[in-house]
Amino acid sequence: MDLHYSEADLGFRARAREWLADNVPQDQRPTQQHLAAKFDRDWQRKMFDHGWAGVAWPKAFGGLGLTGLQQVIWYEELARARAPHYINTTYIGLMHAGPTLIARGTDEQKAFHLPKILNGDALWCQGFSEPNAGSDLAALKTRGQVDGDHIIVNGAKMWTTDAQHADYQELLIRTDGDAERHKGLTWVICDMKSPGIDIKPIRTMMQDEHVNMVFYDNVRVPVANVVGGINRGWSTALATLSFERGLGFIGDQLELYERVCRAIKLAGKLSLADGCLAIEDDGIAQRLASIKADTIAIRSMTLADIAESDRSQEPGPKGSMMKLMVTATHKALSEVVGDMLGWDFLEFNGDRTAHPWTYDYLWSWVFSISGGTSEIQREITADRVLGLPRGR
Repeated sequence: MDLHYSEADLGFRARAREWLADNVPQDQRPTQQHLAAKFDRDWQRKMFDHGWAGVAWPKAFGGLGLTGLQQVIWYEELARARAPHYINTTYIGLMHAGPTLIARGTDEQKAFHLPKILNGDALWCQGFSEPNAGSDLAALKTRGQVDGDHIIVNGAKMWTTDAQHADYQELLIRTDGDAERHKGLTWVICDMKSPGIDIKPIRTMMQDEHVNMVFYDNVRVPVANVVGGINRGWSTALATLSFERGLGFIGDQLELYERVCRAIKLAGKLSLADGCLAIEDDGIAQRLASIKADTIAIRSMTLADIAESDRSQEPGPKGSMMKLMVTATHKALSEVVGDMLGWDFLEFNGDRTAHPWTYDYLWSWVFSISGGTSEIQREITADRVLGLPRGR
């Protein structure tokens, strides 16, 4: 991969920076869930109307078909402009449901769903985790019984982000009860307005209700909504998880650098209990320097991962390494800022705009679980990257 910026790359950065400067929402994303969902749809529609939706998608499916380096430039400019880039309600569709359909879906599925994802008409959620099958998806028990041209779904899913606002769900179910572990699973597109779906919000430590329990009582899903084939859902799910753990976290990976720079500026203004500036404290300065070095390494790893994805057309297992490092760096940054702010850091009433660093700290713990726990990422790295023998 050529890491030198071409004239085309520099021109793209200039256009992206100019457009974002004129169009980034001036208002903060609302904390009320239904207003937040409308904010997300409006921002996605605005990007679509101005030709900035689906930067990582191929042109054949309505995206911009950018090079890997241009994708990095786009996310760097989003972070620089402090623009919305990782929005739960649009993230699922844009960053892994859509790419999964592009890679594994039928022509009819692509034609119907991809335009709706790009223009913000359809929001998606993910129905993978269950009460007794979190990161171990092979243990899931939500059943799907084939009945003519439909599959009858019964069971429950847990931690389903923004299910109450979603139009569709990428749903992983067990269609062969006699099959073991990874076999007998099926990936389907579930219409969230289907009769028999009951959504129960879960209040989190961030004092919001964006995750949910979802119950399925004889929900009828057309067989035409199967992606990748009946009883072949594990392969499709692996593709989804690769997108989620790889390119799906580009925005977070690159925004970390901007966040570290803001923390360093804060350290240059904030006085500690002894009266000296935080940046003058050797321990804090060394920690911030180490974290900044890590973010620079993460950017290099991001570029390498994108180059590999460009060659293979699908993200590989190295995305798990990326997620591990981003998670650890995110948490380390939140902790050093907490040490600088002291008691003020502990004041949090659920308003992320008033207490952004505290919210980020709480989110850092969520990040170590969402998309697969750090323990699972280590297993994937050991098995599929390093080729180490599996533990018993």
